[in-house]
Amino acid sequence: MRERLDAASRAYWDGRPFPHRRRIDLFARNLYRFGLLGHCIAAGHTLARLHGCDPRVMLSARSRAEQRVLFERHLAPIFDKPMVRWLTRQPASLYGLGIPPAQYHALAGDSEGGIAAVLRQRLERLACDFDIRDNYFAAQAFGGRYAEGEAASLPPYLQRRHFDTLRERAGRLSFVQGSLTQMLGDAPAASFDAYVLLDAQDWMNDHELTALWTQISRTARPGARVIFRTAADERLLPGRVAADALDGWVYHEELSRELGRRDRSSIYGGFHLYERAA
Repeated sequence: MRERLDAASRAYWDGRPFPHRRRIDLFARNLYRFGLLGHCIAAGHTLARLHGCDPRVMLSARSRAEQRVLFERHLAPIFDKPMVRWLTRQPASLYGLGIPPAQYHALAGDSEGGIAAVLRQRLERLACDFDIRDNYFAAQAFGGRYAEGEAASLPPYLQRRHFDTLRERAGRLSFVQGSLTQMLGDAPAASFDAYVLLDAQDWMNDHELTALWTQISRTARPGARVIFRTAADERLLPGRVAADALDGWVYHEELSRELGRRDRSSIYGGFHLYERAA
């Protein structure tokens, strides 16, 4: 791919952020390991091994029943360790999982056992609630890489059967590096019908949320949908966003909870779907 990059992109990937290494070499060394979440997962593996546990053992399970046994034997006990309980009481230790300070206390309130109990519950869900052989999130979390072979579980964009479709439609993509609120502010009214906000709103204050939803409402066509996730199991927007910014939006509570239960990444507490009234 290097020879096909434009000059600016090639200069970036040919940079040397680490001694004697180019950025482009990170692909050969597993790019996923070098992001914030990748470093957090690596730290979790190190911490587990220091306490005699090896998360990779989960990938040897041949059934959901075996997954439960391996979780209870190899992973569950670590949450009772004093060092682990101390670490989970430090808000900064959870940044790598996408949990900002504003969400920390709400997340702690999700369980009587505090953050440690919440993290145990979510790791248990990742390890036990889905067939681990069909969950590429579990492969990354427990093995640090995607599984190999023709039958390996992979994200749709990495699956061989979707390659031709991706190549044919790549020209439809455009990229904007900047504020979503500002980008929407520059767009015409009623010009979008889908918004995927991931967990970005967890990091926003009330003023920023209101500004974002004001622009979403202005640019949304009838029937437009907004989806996002939250670290804590809460609605997030009511009481924080100005009421008129949410006028005309319908929150699908039951469907949101069902889709949240189907989230195989198991990191987040809630999935949310809003739809613009026709």
